[in-house]
Amino acid sequence: MAVVALLVLDGIPGGQLTTPGLLLGAVPRAGRGRAPHELRVCLGPGFRATAGPGPFGLTTRWGLNGLDGARTVVVAGYRSFRDAPPAAVPDALRAAADRGCRLGAVGTGTFALAATGLLDGRRATTDWRHTGELAARFPRVEVAPAEEVVVDGPFLTSAGVLGGKDLWLRLIEEGHGGSVVREADRRLFLPLPEPPPQPVGEGALGPTIRWMEADLHRPLTLAEIAAHAGISVRTLNRRFRAETGLSPLQHLLRVRVERAQQLLERGDLPVEHVAARTGLGTPANLRHHFQRLNGTTPGAYRAAFRSMVAMFTQDTQSTQSTGDSGDSGDGPP
Repeated sequence: MAVVALLVLDGIPGGQLTTPGLLLGAVPRAGRGRAPHELRVCLGPGFRATAGPGPFGLTTRWGLNGLDGARTVVVAGYRSFRDAPPAAVPDALRAAADRGCRLGAVGTGTFALAATGLLDGRRATTDWRHTGELAARFPRVEVAPAEEVVVDGPFLTSAGVLGGKDLWLRLIEEGHGGSVVREADRRLFLPLPEPPPQPVGEGALGPTIRWMEADLHRPLTLAEIAAHAGISVRTLNRRFRAETGLSPLQHLLRVRVERAQQLLERGDLPVEHVAARTGLGTPANLRHHFQRLNGTTPGAYRAAFRSMVAMFTQDTQSTQSTGDSGDSGDGPP
């Protein structure tokens, strides 16, 4: 299990404290496996509370010692970024870099990372309101004011929009691929009921499972699936449950509903076309199974997804136009 350390300094915006756990927690659901990360929340010297309004304290077992053994360390934004960070912080970050650790910073956390000298000669970004200050204070850093995430070698820096979501998604994508990061992102904002364990396609039935999923629009019977696997229907059922936790037809139905979700998200296909393309046949059949598995109708799901996308697109555009990402500790998180 890879250790990811979040270094928390005094006055961290609340969103930057919660977003990492929410996104990393969505990865095992998206990947249908066990949690691949251990998130350590590490309190820096002098931590008292999060930023306002409604600041709150925080208790954790980890201080700077939590950076030891971490594969990735991310410095969150903090209130007193205009002051030099506590001396132990740059020392701990440089030690992590010497161990080959990946280092990142969200929003004004870039000031603490830049104070190590590790960003000298490299590109980096921060909260859009403070890019000028970053460039003036650290002239050897090439500040990229118009980018949400900047990657330069082992260093990642982020503008801090939505609690640094883009940086965390970038880390997830690098470790698990595009399909997992898209699913984790979607499940963060549109949580659906937890599905039973799913196959990874590596067992004896892997070729048959991939064959089943390749063309979902075609009807399939248990006899056809068993024939493809070269076994009896009885043996097919027994092996399928052992490998996936589902019967062959249950798995096929769940994959069809998940494909319907993707089609509803990505286009304007009428419900009857979605039903046909996923092998569910009729709109009534699609609605029945979609409601049973997801607790909502296809139409309501599509509307909720579009509303979520519009809300965050508008939020990002507003942030870019006003230069207000809510990242520094001076205002609300």
